[in-house]
Amino acid sequence: MPFAFAITALIVLVIAPSPAIARVCPAGSEPRISAELYFGRSIGESLGVTEETWAKFVDEDVTPRFPDGLSVFEIKGQWRDTGSGRIVRETGKVLKLVFTGDAPGKAKVAEMVEIYKKRHQQQSVLVTTADVCAAF
Repeated sequence: MPFAFAITALIVLVIAPSPAIARVCPAGSEPRISAELYFGRSIGESLGVTEETWAKFVDEDVTPRFPDGLSVFEIKGQWRDTGSGRIVRETGKVLKLVFTGDAPGKAKVAEMVEIYKKRHQQQSVLVTTADVCAAF
């Protein structure tokens, strides 16, 4: 029984939402979430997401969800293909967003990821987030 209790307690700790941490920001700044989304541009062995296709994605799918601003960086990266296990190198884009971190904002990020994956046949889009203080 102690083992079962320990496993149950561990599961509760893993899936239970953590308490909100009250971030104290310097005067003139506010708590925000900084999100970086890493988008690959290859489809199979070739570049499938052209600059024009990327610009259309930003204009039609990103900007309406985050009209207050964003940044885009060019990257060269690599990842392990989950099917073949081989290392794939490709160019990509990092989309940087800073937003309030509310549930609608998080849902918008998830929507963009799903749109991109389906439209451009991507296995995944890496998303990282961090609590930050921001001043505009």
